[in-house]
Amino acid sequence: MRDLKNTGFTDRLTAQQEAKKALLARFKPKTAAPDPEFDKLAAKRAAEKEALRQQHELAKAERRREKAEKEAAQLDAQREAQEAIDAEKRAARKERKQLTKEEQKARRDARYAARKARR
Repeated sequence: MRDLKNTGFTDRLTAQQEAKKALLARFKPKTAAPDPEFDKLAAKRAAEKEALRQQHELAKAERRREKAEKEAAQLDAQREAQEAIDAEKRAARKERKQLTKEEQKARRDARYAARKARR
């Protein structure tokens, strides 16, 4: 073949590289002009998402606070019940100590007689 254009190897190589770049450039995604409506919608969605997240956080904090209050109330009720039981025990112990020996013997005899009467 005859070289009619008198191009050398390097000229053909650069032409081939430029053609390849042009072909690849056709398939690259083109940058679109920024749409102001899209930006407004995106900002609105982000604000709604943030507000929803804050609502969830507030609800979660409220549930934790209610749970803590409920547990505290249960502990108070248990403590009061235990104090009442302890007070009853102390009162019974004090009553037993106040009884004289004769009264203790009389009570014991009455219990014994009641037990015998049941048989």
